[in-house]
Amino acid sequence: MRIALVQTRAAGLDTLETAAEEAAARGARLLVTPELSLTGYALGDRVAERAEPADGPGAAEVSRIAKKNGLALAYGYPECGERGAVHNAVQLIGPEGEALANYRKTHLYGAYEAEHYTPGHQLPVQAELDGLRVGLLICYDVEFPEAVRAHALAGTDLLLVPTALMRPYDAVAHTLVPARALESQLYVAYANRTGREGEFDFAGLSGLAAPDGTVPVRAGREETLLVTDADLALLRASRERNPYLADRRPELYPA
Repeated sequence: MRIALVQTRAAGLDTLETAAEEAAARGARLLVTPELSLTGYALGDRVAERAEPADGPGAAEVSRIAKKNGLALAYGYPECGERGAVHNAVQLIGPEGEALANYRKTHLYGAYEAEHYTPGHQLPVQAELDGLRVGLLICYDVEFPEAVRAHALAGTDLLLVPTALMRPYDAVAHTLVPARALESQLYVAYANRTGREGEFDFAGLSGLAAPDGTVPVRAGREETLLVTDADLALLRASRERNPYLADRRPELYPA
C-alpha cells in the first residue's frame, strides 16, 4: 500500500484537501494527517466548542474529500462523546467515503490534555484496508509498549499514529517509534505537526517505521508530504526472521 504522511503547520479542511489531492496524484491509497488536524492542537478553552460527533459536519467533508480523491484518510479531531465528554480522536475514512474506524486517545499527555479531554477506553481499534489490517493510536499512546503490543497481538499490520510531538522530545521519533515497529513487528506511520502553535513547539520528524527497524522515509522540520510504501511481503519476511510474538512467555510477565 502506498501511504502519504502530511507534516504541516496549518490545520483545517483546506489543508487536508490540498494534501489529499497531492497524495492521490502521487499514487497514495492512504493519507495520514497529524493529531487534531481538523481543528489544530492549541485550542485552549475552545476545545468543547470545536468538538463534534464522529458523524458530524467535519466527517462529512472529510468523506467527500476521500471519495473525490479515491484514497483513505486518517484525520484527528475533538469528538463529542457521551454525557458531554470530549475526546481527542482519530477517524479513518475509506476511499469510498465510508467511516471505517474511530479511536479515542487512551493516554492523555500533560495537564493541558487532562484538563480538556476524557481518555478513551478501547484498545485496539482496527479496520481492513487493501489487504492490510490497519490500527489506530494517537501520539503519546505509541510511547507505551503495551498499547502497541495489544495491536500486534490482535494482528495489526499497519499502525497509524497521528501525533503532536513537541520539542525537545525528538528521541520519540528517532528511537522509540522504530523500536515499537521492530519489537511488535508492524509498520508505524507517524504523522506529526511542525512549527509553533500557541504555546506549543512541534518537532516534525514524521516518518514510516518498518518492522525491520528501518525508517524508509523521515521528514525534518519542514512542511512536507512524504509518500512511501508499506510492503506486505517485507512484513511477512520480517515476522519470520523476528518471531518476537511467537516466542513471548506471557506467564512470566503478566500485566
